[in-house]
Amino acid sequence: MRENKVVFMAQAAMIAAIYVALCLAFAPFSYGPVQVRVAEALTILPFFTPAAVPGLFIGCLTANLAGGSILLDVVFGSIATLIGAAGTWMLRKKSRYLAPLPPILANTLIVPFVLRYGYGEPLPIPLLMGSVGIGEVLSCGLMGMVLLTVLERYRKFIFRTA
Repeated sequence: MRENKVVFMAQAAMIAAIYVALCLAFAPFSYGPVQVRVAEALTILPFFTPAAVPGLFIGCLTANLAGGSILLDVVFGSIATLIGAAGTWMLRKKSRYLAPLPPILANTLIVPFVLRYGYGEPLPIPLLMGSVGIGEVLSCGLMGMVLLTVLERYRKFIFRTA
């Protein structure tokens, strides 16, 4: 039982670290009103392991802090990722094609308000929803599904428990 907790924490920590590394490596695309956050492709990982839910939350929180985001963005952007990751975990047994849907919806509905009221972005909320939504579809929907397809082949080796 203790070994399972260690595996869970190790997986969560690795996912968080990879999320941060991807955000910082692709910083010009990871922050701002028009973004395709490559790290958001990882939001399909709860399809494989529950450790991804806290891992993605901590990773997003850390990446937002490291990227110089304002407190409102750190809090609500991370909550959007947490909601999306938890939704992916809950839908994992329904269909693999639903995996990217919760993070796309959570970020599309939450992040535009952060951009508008936190950063003073002058674009109207519906336009911000469109730009964030397109970025999420590209990162979660397209890149995330490619990642999911590749990882499914190696699932038993990568996401095994102790």
